[in-house]
Amino acid sequence: MREELVYKKKTVYECASNEIIEAAYEYAKGYVEYLDASKTEREAVISAIALAEKNGFKEYVLGAPIAVGDKFYFNNRGKNLFLFSIGTEHINNGIRIAASHIDSPRVDLKPCPLYEADGMSFFKTHYYGGIRKYQWMALPLALHGVVIKADGTKVDIAIGDSADDPIFYINDLLPHLGRATNAKTVADAFPAENLNILVGSRPIDGEEGSDLIKLNVLKILNDKYGITEEDFLSAELCCVPAANARDIGFDRSLIGAYGHDDKVCAYPSMSAIFENAGGEHTLMCILADKEETGSEGSTGMKNSLMSDLIDIIANALGGTPSIVRANSKCLSADVSAAYDPNFSQVFEKRNSALLNCGVILMKYTGAGGKSGTSDASAEYIGWLRQIMAKDGVIWQTGELGKVDVGGGGTVAKFIAEYNIDTVDLGVPVISMHAPCEVISKVDLYETYRAFSAFCKY
Repeated sequence: MREELVYKKKTVYECASNEIIEAAYEYAKGYVEYLDASKTEREAVISAIALAEKNGFKEYVLGAPIAVGDKFYFNNRGKNLFLFSIGTEHINNGIRIAASHIDSPRVDLKPCPLYEADGMSFFKTHYYGGIRKYQWMALPLALHGVVIKADGTKVDIAIGDSADDPIFYINDLLPHLGRATNAKTVADAFPAENLNILVGSRPIDGEEGSDLIKLNVLKILNDKYGITEEDFLSAELCCVPAANARDIGFDRSLIGAYGHDDKVCAYPSMSAIFENAGGEHTLMCILADKEETGSEGSTGMKNSLMSDLIDIIANALGGTPSIVRANSKCLSADVSAAYDPNFSQVFEKRNSALLNCGVILMKYTGAGGKSGTSDASAEYIGWLRQIMAKDGVIWQTGELGKVDVGGGGTVAKFIAEYNIDTVDLGVPVISMHAPCEVISKVDLYETYRAFSAFCKY
């Protein structure tokens, strides 16, 4: 009777076959390759397009014809990507949508970043997304991004990831002089204006006057990239951790890396559409930008591009856009916090995601009294239970900590505004938003299997 009536979370290692566990570890290798090549949203789009073209997807231009069997990708400004494949059933039956984001918390450069002070040269920064500022100090950093020069030429920059590259650094205060800092709150002890990136200390040869270290940095940049200080005004540059993904633990069961949130959901959602394209259902995979800052702007989920593409697809195939949206289903593919016994005071364990217990399905997110969430219907959750059961997907539910402790949101509410059933589904993460986050290989694979079932049934 206990087995029949009582619900108990079980780990993938308890429930899955050895074949599935071995497949999970193998699948993680492809994910790590994607992650290492995709530290920014621009790089994530480039990597995704390469995978899409390898799987037979072609670039879509607005206004081009669409027919059953087509597989397209639409590149929105190099920072937001839509993949879609047209299924055999009538388009009025709706579209299966998986939406994840490919931006991650980081440290952006200000428009006028470069300065010199007391024997050192620095970049001024403006952090992006929700970070704990102290985690980014005394850490090896890499510089990534693009610079648009005065003549319109685009220069791609990625410095710090290769073994022979220099790295960059945000100075921290030594503990011997940190007594006053120790007495402050975390929020007050680390002012954002102190997150200045150390970029040099050698003055230029053969020149006199002030700011000779800054001038040397500018000469190096000009010699290598042909840019001047004014070109920073039309640049998007950021610092990210100068480290690649690594296995964690003696058993290599975990992956530590920058940017799991949310590329750990983007990669399996892409894998699922590649595998299931050409089947019964029309499928769409969205890789969105700007989630970490509110999904605003022309590349975030608040723009109308998803709805515009649905309208285009519906009209091209003889459907009615409003009916297509009403019959569509979406997985808002985003991570959640994994229960951490080292910080148990902020979690409610019975309703927290546990590491290695599979993909997490979150009926609602938000904060406090479910503020900022779409709260999926019981009927939709019930339907997802059924399709995951067909493939034996191992899944769990969870919330983002105790009710009044904090909380967080995803893109789900923006998609639900278009009358599309939407729910959050993703991978549990330890140390979310840190420069190095941790996920489980088997949770990653169960997330892929959940997306695959969603695309298939």
